[in-house]
Formats: sequence, C-alpha cells, structure tokens
Amino acid sequence: MMSAISGGQFSGSLSGGCVEDDFLERIANGEFTQPSQIVRYGAGSPRTSVTLPCGGSIDVLVEYLLPNEESLNHLRHIEGALRGQGQWVKRVMVPQASQLPEPCQRGSGPVVEHQGDSVTIYLGAVTRVIIAGLSSVGQYCAQFAAALGFEVVICEPRREVIDNFAHLDMPVLEIFPARYIEQGGVHTNTAIVALTHDPRMDDLTMMEAVRTPAFYIGAMGSETTSAKRRQRLTDIGELTLTELDRIHAPIGLPIGSKTPAEIGIAVVADIVRVKNGM
Repeated sequence: MMSAISGGQFSGSLSGGCVEDDFLERIANGEFTQPSQIVRYGAGSPRTSVTLPCGGSIDVLVEYLLPNEESLNHLRHIEGALRGQGQWVKRVMVPQASQLPEPCQRGSGPVVEHQGDSVTIYLGAVTRVIIAGLSSVGQYCAQFAAALGFEVVICEPRREVIDNFAHLDMPVLEIFPARYIEQGGVHTNTAIVALTHDPRMDDLTMMEAVRTPAFYIGAMGSETTSAKRRQRLTDIGELTLTELDRIHAPIGLPIGSKTPAEIGIAVVADIVRVKNGM
C-alpha cells in the first residue's frame, strides 16, 4: 500500500522499490486523475522501459482522492482498520470511485480479490505475533516476524530471563503472557506462540489464547510433550475438543528443524501459511 501526492511526497511502497520512481513521476506529470484505474508494470505493460527484476507483472490499483471531507472520512476508516479497530472490506468497480469501507467478519485468506473490473480489498490490523515467553527460539521468531513487517509483542515476566536477552534490540513487556492476552491484546490478525517449554507459562497461555479470535495459536514441544500438554489442558483447563484443535502442536512447518534458528523459521513460516489461507 502506498499514498502519494503530486509534490513527490509519499508513504509506503508498491513493490519494494522496483516501480516507485516511475509511479511518482507519472503522478507529478498529472496522470492517474480517474477515480480509479488499474495500472500494470512488467509483462504485458505498454511501458516497456520499466521492467521487474524478478520477471512477471504487477497490477496496481490507483485511486485518485479529492482533497475533501469525504476523502478524509474514507482514509479515517482505513486507518482505523489498520490500527485494529475492526475488520473492513473496501470494494472498487474500476473506473468508478470506491465506496466507503464496510464492516465485515473474515478469517484468513487473500487480502485482495480481483476479477475483471471488480477489486475487493479486506482491511485489518497488521499481523501481530505475541511471543509468550522469551527463549532462544522465541528470539529468532521475534526477529523473523519483525523482518516480515509483523508487529511483535514479547511477554516475559521473569526479570532474569529479560536480562539474559538484553542484546535483543526489541521491547519486552514484563508481564505474564496470559495476563496480556486476558487484557485484550488480541485481535483477529494475531498469532500467539508459546515457546518456553515451561508448562506453568505455556499452559496458561494456551488456556487464554483459545478464548480469543487469534488466527494462529501454537506451542513448542515434541509429539510426546504436546500429547501431555493436551491432556493437562483437558483435565485442568477443561478445554473442549474444539478449543484444543485450535492449537498447533507441535508448532511449525515440518521441515526437520533442529537449531533454535531453524525452529524459528518453521514457526514463522507456519504463521505465514495460515495467514495466507493455505
């Protein structure tokens, strides 16, 4: 997502730097004044001077917003969605102006649906990953998630553990993960991962997590450890079968990971898989 004005100021990006210069130049030249249009870069585009290093093509939905109260209201709705104030759907029938975003209830899946001149965009908060307890695996999960542009929330109540990870250049909340979750730190674009191997922390985290709308809930451990945890959550936590089935355990994609970094990759990759509806 990118916003720009004719003076050259912009925020965000389109493709990580491949086409932004050309796009901004075209805005400065007075192009893109229709209420909405779709512009293609790469294969099939009439602008052969602009190529994509990775090949293929990219279609960009461009909307021209007039400087008025209606546009401000439109942008406020989008900002609210990105801040986690509900889920919204925005529909555009090119070349017409889009309608005001509407509330919606939606799980994981593609953010954009494009068919002919119809474009549907689902708006919601940036993906939040709650790291429930710091560990060597949790450290890598936090770093990989941040590199993907996710919002990372690390909850660690043990001061001595926080001190051991002082080199981690990320803020840490000195709070029990279950308490943070209970206080409303979860929206529908949230993933919760318990990575400490400490049942006192992991079990309580899972018991609170299954009561939230989080799209991904997972706990680290072998098949044996996961089975024992499942039994504890049934006997002590009184979780239902439906609630237990929400928990990814053992956590992560099965890629044979052994080291903390490899496990971190597997965990974050699995979060991405579920987020993208796969």
